[in-house]
Amino acid sequence: ILIVLSSVCLSFGPSVCLFNILITFMATCLFNNVIAESIEISAPTLHKQSNINYRAVTFNRILHYIWPKSMQHVIKNSASLYHSFSQNLNPETELKRYFGARAVLGDQRPRHRNRQFHRSTWMTNPKDSWPRFSRPGISMSLLESKDGIQYFAFEHSREYQQVQFKFLDAVESMDPNNIVALLQLNPYHIDSLLQLSDVCRIQEDQEMARDLIERALYSFECAFHPLFSLTSGTCRLDYLRPENRAFYLALYKHMMFLEKRGCPRTALEYCRLILSLDPDSDPLCMLLLIDFLMLRSREYQSLLQLYQDWEEHKNLSQLPNFAFSTALCHFHLSQQEDMDLDESQKYRHKADQMLQNALIMFPGVLIPLLDLCSVQPDATVSSHAFFGPRSQIGQPPALAELTALYVGRTYNLWREAAVMLWLEECVKEVLRQVDASNPLVEDCQNKRKQRYQSAPRNIHRHVLLSEIKEATSNLPLEVTTQPVMGFDPLPPLDSVMSYTRPERQNVGASNESTLSLFFRSLLPNFNLQVSLLEEVARAGQELNQEVNRLMVAMRDMLANIRFQEPPREDNPYRDEEEWD
Repeated sequence: ILIVLSSVCLSFGPSVCLFNILITFMATCLFNNVIAESIEISAPTLHKQSNINYRAVTFNRILHYIWPKSMQHVIKNSASLYHSFSQNLNPETELKRYFGARAVLGDQRPRHRNRQFHRSTWMTNPKDSWPRFSRPGISMSLLESKDGIQYFAFEHSREYQQVQFKFLDAVESMDPNNIVALLQLNPYHIDSLLQLSDVCRIQEDQEMARDLIERALYSFECAFHPLFSLTSGTCRLDYLRPENRAFYLALYKHMMFLEKRGCPRTALEYCRLILSLDPDSDPLCMLLLIDFLMLRSREYQSLLQLYQDWEEHKNLSQLPNFAFSTALCHFHLSQQEDMDLDESQKYRHKADQMLQNALIMFPGVLIPLLDLCSVQPDATVSSHAFFGPRSQIGQPPALAELTALYVGRTYNLWREAAVMLWLEECVKEVLRQVDASNPLVEDCQNKRKQRYQSAPRNIHRHVLLSEIKEATSNLPLEVTTQPVMGFDPLPPLDSVMSYTRPERQNVGASNESTLSLFFRSLLPNFNLQVSLLEEVARAGQELNQEVNRLMVAMRDMLANIRFQEPPREDNPYRDEEEWD
């Protein structure tokens, strides 16, 4: 009907052109609504089958990680935190800004002859050296759409479940050769790629480790649901489901490779992506990392906006990383040359105030920070009771874990001469307030005693993944004495299992080979009887050359082996058309 009205309007000439445009616009909107409803109806109706628990996870009171209903409007108002552009997920975009397209791409020319067909993806660029891709048995389904938020879940086919069981057997054997053999037959098995990447990284083969993670991300992206978006900020994946966790871990490991590669802006986009997948529970604790990446990429206004939007409901000022990073952010803004003098002084005054408050609230940060910066503190500072050894010994366990994590991660940001001079001025002012018996000092001391007694599980998980030795040494015994696997560190206690592993006979540690014992000692949670410690040490010394030979053979196998390709179909573009 609208199209007929539009045609009639055109017959009357340009005098009703505006009305014609309005009719066309209404028709377009109506068409889009019909298409959207059709997609919603045709999507897999898994609402009834889903037993997913969407309740907000209540965390330890020290961090107040509780999302009240009023937090929903904060998410909508700060949607820019989650939303990003797809091209920003490609590190080449950032490298081109730094060095230019010619330096990044070189003389690359597209080669169409004998070129494998790859689906277009955003997170990684498939390489010709990779084996031909065939669906490994991973798919994604839409569970529910509610209040503009879409909840998805990865699913494993029967065949993939059998491969997963074999992978768990290979991990328990503690022999990387078994994982390599499994990967030969299943070149896109996710957990095998993640676990083997860790082995390569331990042996300092960063290139191979990064390549395996990229292959895992490519396999995930080829399994995306048509409605799943990386950049909208409205798609959720519940970490309680084991099938979803590997995607989180692959994104995290890829993000850390990007940060070490010198692409902090791209790493920040992946940090936002991980946070957007489950902002309620934040299973990998991206709030302990996002401030660092924003400072590294000089996204100062974005950091202040995040702090302003979430402080009231998340109490970000109670986290040492936000208390110090927001102060450092204000200082850098005050140093910008193109800023008005009054505005610069306003930022500097705010920076001084926030840093002094951070030092009063978290005095245990100062001395370890100066030690890592190779700065000798003044005698009046190191000998003062407020910043002296008592500030370290008297810290609650959770606070010691958080402060060590922040210091070990961000100490390089404080090494600048101007920053160190500013820190020195604020430390002197804090000591003056302490000696003057400022009521704020006693108030912060009482807060430290009442809070930070025990950290929630997601913080321990973040510390394990960070591999920052200053922080991992502060993990509690209940974490270090339990098995921790790299492909699923500290799984949630209330996991939602869609399938279970068949029971098998356990093999005792006494039957382990020397090589298996050595690889167990590489795990962060390794704990063995004292009587066997010397045996482990001898095993490490004797098998050092054997491990190196194993890594060389593994790299050669992954680089040179030719996987058997499935027969090509008549339509080579079929994978591009299929998307379910």
